[in-house]
Amino acid sequence: MSINVIIQSRMGSKRLPGKNLLKVTKNNLSLIEIVIKRVKKSRLIDNIILATSKKKENDILIKIAKKNKILTFRGKENDTLNRFYNAAKKYKTKTIIRITSDCALVDANLIDDFIKIYKRKKSSYLSNTYHLVDNKFVKNKKSYYPDGFDIEIFSFDLLEKIEKQTPSNSRVEGGVITPFLKKKNKDFLKKLKLCIPESPYPNTKNLKLSVDTSQDMKKIRDIFETFHPNIYFSFKEIIYFLRKKRDLNKSQNLVYINKAKENIMGENMLLSKNHKMILPNLWPTYFSKTKGINVWDLNKSKFSDMSTMGVGTNLLGYSIKQIDNAVIETIKKGNLSTLNCPEEVNLSEKLLELHPWFGKVKFARTGGEANSIAIRVARSNTKKQNVAICGYHGWHDWYLAANLKSKKNLDKHLLKGLTPLGVSKKLKDTSFPFNYGDIKSLKKLIYKKNIGIIKMEVCRSSKPNIAFLKKVKNLCIKNKIILIFDECTTGFRECLGGMHKKIKVYPDILILGKTLGNGYAITAVLGKKELMNNSSKSFISSTFWTERIGPSAGMKTIELMEKIKPWKKVNSIGKAMMNIWKTTAKKNKINIKISGIPTLAKFTFLERNDEFKTFLTQEFLKHNILATTSFYPSYAHDTKSLIKYRKILDKVFREIRYFQKNKIKSTEFLKSEVSRVPFGRLN
Repeated sequence: MSINVIIQSRMGSKRLPGKNLLKVTKNNLSLIEIVIKRVKKSRLIDNIILATSKKKENDILIKIAKKNKILTFRGKENDTLNRFYNAAKKYKTKTIIRITSDCALVDANLIDDFIKIYKRKKSSYLSNTYHLVDNKFVKNKKSYYPDGFDIEIFSFDLLEKIEKQTPSNSRVEGGVITPFLKKKNKDFLKKLKLCIPESPYPNTKNLKLSVDTSQDMKKIRDIFETFHPNIYFSFKEIIYFLRKKRDLNKSQNLVYINKAKENIMGENMLLSKNHKMILPNLWPTYFSKTKGINVWDLNKSKFSDMSTMGVGTNLLGYSIKQIDNAVIETIKKGNLSTLNCPEEVNLSEKLLELHPWFGKVKFARTGGEANSIAIRVARSNTKKQNVAICGYHGWHDWYLAANLKSKKNLDKHLLKGLTPLGVSKKLKDTSFPFNYGDIKSLKKLIYKKNIGIIKMEVCRSSKPNIAFLKKVKNLCIKNKIILIFDECTTGFRECLGGMHKKIKVYPDILILGKTLGNGYAITAVLGKKELMNNSSKSFISSTFWTERIGPSAGMKTIELMEKIKPWKKVNSIGKAMMNIWKTTAKKNKINIKISGIPTLAKFTFLERNDEFKTFLTQEFLKHNILATTSFYPSYAHDTKSLIKYRKILDKVFREIRYFQKNKIKSTEFLKSEVSRVPFGRLN
């Protein structure tokens, strides 16, 4: 005896002829195929049986069923009850789950959940669509499960009883259990041990998501297109978007997410911009335009960016007119040609003026490129090739090689348990991480691993440790080690040029990026003249390093920064935000840890961090604010934006405190999955 799903299906639909064969998805799966495939995902059922009539037009349904390797049964054309009874009897079914073929969105997770409830309560009949009202068995108005998610579970004993007690003249096509139950009295119904699971989503009772008309089919196709190529999305995922009153056909953000899943390796170009890292499936993800601190998504919704402002790139704000105009004028003249652009010479001259302790510059367009250039330059100037690293330095082999020995090596610097797939095993024992502030461990590393290069961020999750950095510098001088400061993130946030200028600890090689072009792609590697001259014998070259947009943007950005000195305001805004976090957390008795510097600040929940971080982002999004637990202030932020942020944060922290006190599970307050563990770095 087994638990079997019986799918009720015929080709005789009058309102939408042949609906079972109508194509639902982009890859041409029909309605009946979709239902079968989604039901197959259930882990607790034994078999799936397609029950149809003996009418010849239904031969195609039998063919599809066999193709999908499920059981079949054929019975009377106008007696669904009898078809179910004989199908169940033939395949020795103890428990029947009734599904209709017009429910394309049937969720296997719901099926499994209901089976568990059915067993636990020792019920003989479960329905998420019908219940008792005034001693009558009627359509459930309190369960709120939308039409299209109908699931009935009942025992063979009950089915057999109803089959024997239902006269032939009172049988109706389509009905199995409910036509009989509607006529019975309260006492009879109580003996059945009825079970009516209620949906956690109370505002969906009027939704119709079954397929009876062409309009219904269009709606279902739009949903599948939205989630394409995934056909196994859950009830929870569907309801979230419907509750948000989004037209799924017009929800361009999600459409693009799913297109990216299909077409782009890793879904997108930057891991930290992946929606799974922030708010899975619900984060707007794609933008149409920007201005100041505002971002518009593909649905033309406007959001205030109170998070990382382009992952730390837009220090001055989004779409700064003077910079954009400089770029536009450059484009008008031509961006790239057989000859070199003079702008790169102008920018090199300006950067060396700001950093007179360096002798030459090499430009690239990304931080990863710049980091690799710096390593190449350093290794070409020393016989000791091994690198000691602290912080995040991009995706290239030389860096990820640190995880070849152990997946945990970069846990505090990048992502936990990151697999260095594709990195040559020959690079094992060439890169070695060390902890910021731990001079003893660094000394051991230098002497044990023959370190020739130290590469590090000037500061990570706290203020720069000047005493430590000076000791590092002295170690480098003593042991003839080349010191590289990666200031892709910190550069220009504290002063004109980089944090090292402010703390007066000077490396041999410096990397600048992110803020240098205020959103336009330009990075720079500055080094001592003798190091850079020696490295010119190596091959470090790229076609698109010769375009002129990046250097043009860099020149104009520096020009503006010299005038307005943005770090003063940015520091002030950052300090104000850190104070908001501190006071609001104290008020609501939330334990958090605030870290970083005011211009690159973050906080961590000391309890259930990933859950509450996801919830915070979710709740701010309701107010059209992009927010995480990191905040990179820009020159465009102001007091008004902070006041609004504080009010919402107070409410969010109050709710989080309630969740903590009452030990409420994340599934009860999150409308998405918990976001993945973020980078183990400043952001």
